[in-house]
Parts: sequence; structure tokens; C-alpha cells
Amino acid sequence: MTTAATTTKSDLERFEELLGAGHACISIVTLEEEDALRVVRDAAMGRDMGNIHLWSMANGIEDGLLDDESCVPDTEHPAAALYHFVHQLNHPALCIALDLAPHLRDEKTRRLLRNCITAFRSRGSTLVMIDEDDKLPPAIQACTTRFEMSLPNEDQIERLIKQTLRRVNREHDIEIDISKRGFQTVIKNLRGLTRSQIERIITDVTISDRRFDEEDINHILAHKRQTLQAGGLLEYIETPIDLSEIGGLKRLKSWLNQRQGAMSQQAQQFGLSAPRGVLLLGVQGAGKSLCAKAVAAAWQRPLLRMDPGALYDRYIGESERRLRETLHQAEQMAPIILWIDEIEKGFASAAGRSSDGGLSRRMFGTLLTWMQDHEAPVFIIATANDIEALPPELLRKGRFDEIFFVDLPDESTRAIIFQIHLKKRGRSPEDFDLDALAHASDGFSGAEIEQAVIAGLHDAFSTNAALTTQHMLAAVNESPPLSVTMREKVDALRTWSQRRCVPAN
Repeated sequence: MTTAATTTKSDLERFEELLGAGHACISIVTLEEEDALRVVRDAAMGRDMGNIHLWSMANGIEDGLLDDESCVPDTEHPAAALYHFVHQLNHPALCIALDLAPHLRDEKTRRLLRNCITAFRSRGSTLVMIDEDDKLPPAIQACTTRFEMSLPNEDQIERLIKQTLRRVNREHDIEIDISKRGFQTVIKNLRGLTRSQIERIITDVTISDRRFDEEDINHILAHKRQTLQAGGLLEYIETPIDLSEIGGLKRLKSWLNQRQGAMSQQAQQFGLSAPRGVLLLGVQGAGKSLCAKAVAAAWQRPLLRMDPGALYDRYIGESERRLRETLHQAEQMAPIILWIDEIEKGFASAAGRSSDGGLSRRMFGTLLTWMQDHEAPVFIIATANDIEALPPELLRKGRFDEIFFVDLPDESTRAIIFQIHLKKRGRSPEDFDLDALAHASDGFSGAEIEQAVIAGLHDAFSTNAALTTQHMLAAVNESPPLSVTMREKVDALRTWSQRRCVPAN
């Protein structure tokens, strides 16, 4: 059984409810052990549970509230501790076990835990396991209630920042100079992080120059990006571009511009619901991934990239847990843009392409349910190149607000793309024959046009000459595009998209 975090009740209130319901075994999976211990102890004291026992492999069984260093002898081994819980604690009690899950691979320890849960159920006692991962054996999972620690909301983040700044100021005498708007930006940028992560980031950016000001916003984002990527769940993507730096895609741009304001409170009062996301299908290199970055920049929202293939793990149950944690973290960090890159690679076997014991289909079902039911302001941009690998359920109306097909650019759009990349590299587009370049690059994608510009620059640099139209024309003529080398596949893709997708341009 699982108890999910809610936005209306605190962790303490939710845990007190579990204790009141008489659950014999509760599992808390978290890296924030001190926070979990605080919640458990406060809930136990709130319900006047006087007998609290704490076990760890380092100390054995000790008092769960008093730090008097008196431990029950010979209880360091988990089997010995569980035996003590079963045979020596005949009265209702709350027992806390730290890092017990890894020891449950031992058959004797696992058997004693099952005996302990049975005994506690009859006595009105509760065992709370606090672990860093949830690799519990199936027999233990079946009789355990999971409790998820929630991430701090904006009010809690604000209090935590102020507490941290006061502590740092006592130790280092810092200067604080930040506007109210800047402070709110800091709070929003720290969403989705744990309490200890927030405290560590604020401490690091403040101690470095003994100041807390507007300049620290970029430093906080950098620290947050490092923290997220270390966790391996979501990758924070920088978005230095905007929609004007993408050639073509006029219909997609218009659709996005219309819905930008739909995120506001005024739009909800008008009767609009926030847009949920788009699926971008199309030819490789046509600009799908670039669109995800541009939308995040235009809407001023963080862009987080999820790689479905990286979620899979060889251990049973671990892949599903990773997906649940990823989606939960995305909700906690909202409002964000969630970019699911090449979604078909992560769920290919959900479309019947391979056999993996049903893992892909289960994970795909979890994703679809979340996409349909989540209430947090998470806008999804999913990109895909291979239609045949997509499960048909994903293409059903209602999964996304719209499905766009990103085709190869037409001649006028190719001229614009050449213009964009020449400007980006310090060249004046007026000095080049853009019409000739656009005509010669028929069938080229945006990414291939960029490579033609780069190849032309290499050619010019190697001969110590200025870049000319001829350098780029030579690059275009020497390198056949993907639409030629994989003509059959590209044609099939275009044929499939007719009447099934909205053209992006």
C-alpha cells in the first residue's frame, strides 16, 4: 500500500493518521533521514506514545527520544534486534529501524521481520523502517505501508531560506541586498529540492562572497542543475534561445503563443484549463528538440529533460520506482516544461516490439495515467522519430493537446535557417546568396543546413579566405541529406502524418 503526498496536509498530520490507523509496519524511503526521524518522533509524541525505540547497525537498540548513549547489548545485528522487538516488547511501542532493507536478503532476518510485523499487529505496535532505497522483498512489501516525505512548498522554502541566512549571518556576518521579486524568483527556482539541498545551496552561494543578492539567482540555478543531474532522474537544460531563432514552424509557434497566457489565474477564471502538452513527430534534425528549448525560454519556465531509456534498471521494481520518483519530482518543481526526448525509445516494447516481461507496458501505463490525471502545471513536450514504435494509446486524442508533424523545411524556410546560422556566427546574411543556398539544399533538415554552414567555415578557414556562398554550396553538394539516404522511411513518415497530425509549418 502507498500513501501519497498531498498538498493539504503536512507530513506530520499524514503520519499521525497512519499511527492512529494502527499500521504495523511503515516504510519511509528518503535520503533526508533527519527529517524523517523528526516527523516520526513528533507524531509519536503527539499521540503520546511513550515507548520509542531506535535501532541502527552502529548502536543496536537505544532510546528513540533520549540521547543517553545507553543501548541494549548485543542488538547490533538486525536479526537480534528484531528478536528483541518480538520477545521483549510485550507492550505497545513504536520501533524505528534505520537501513534495515539491505539486510532483508538474509532469510533469517526476513523471517524475523515477518514475525515482528505479525506480533506488532496484535499488540498495537508499529515498526517504522527508514531506508535510502525501497528494495524490499515482495513478502515484506505486501504487509508494509509506504509513506512518502513531501518536498517543501514555497512557504516552507521561504522560511528555510530565512533560517539559513540567519544562521550564516551569525557565523560569517553577510550582507543581504535582494528585491522582493528577486527573492520570489529564488524561491521558485528552489522548488523540487529537499530541505537539506536547499540549505546547502543557500549556504554555498552566500558564503562565497558573504552576500545574498540578485546575482545569486544564476548561481542557485547552476547549483540546482548539478544537484538534479547528480540524482540522475531529470536533467536541467539551459535555454539560451527563443522562438525567433527557429526557422519556419509558423503554425506551431502560433499555437504556443496563443496558449502562453493560458497558464495564468485570469485564464482559469475565464474558463480555460492550462494546456497539458504537445507531441512532436517528424524527421530527424527538423527542429523538434530545438522547439522544446525555445518554448521553455519563451514561456520563462525551467526545462527538465527526461530520458525514458535511462529509467530502466536490471533490478525488479527499480524501473517503476524511478519513473514514479521522476514524475513526482516534476510535479514538485512545477511550473515547468517536461521534455520527454525520443519517447518511443523508452517504450518500444509497449508497442509489442520486444518481450521484457511486461515492464515497458507497465511503465507506459504509469506514464499515461499520470499524463491524464496530474494537476500540477507541468507542460509536456514529447518528441519522436519512429511512429511505428509508438504504442497506439499514446496517439489517442486527449493524451496531448495537439500532435504536430515537423517536416523538412521548404525553400523559403531554408533561406531563413541559413540566415539564422550565419548571424549566429558573426556573418551578415546580405553578403550571401540565400536564394541559391536554399534552392541547392532541397531535402535538407535544419540540423543539416547548420552543418553545411559549419563545413563552409572550415573550408574557408583552412584556406585563410573569407566565407563565401561557394564554400557552403560545395558543402551542400558534397553531403547528401537524410531524406535521400533514407528516402523510403522519410516518405512513409510523411504519408502517415497526413490527416493524422497538424503540420507544424
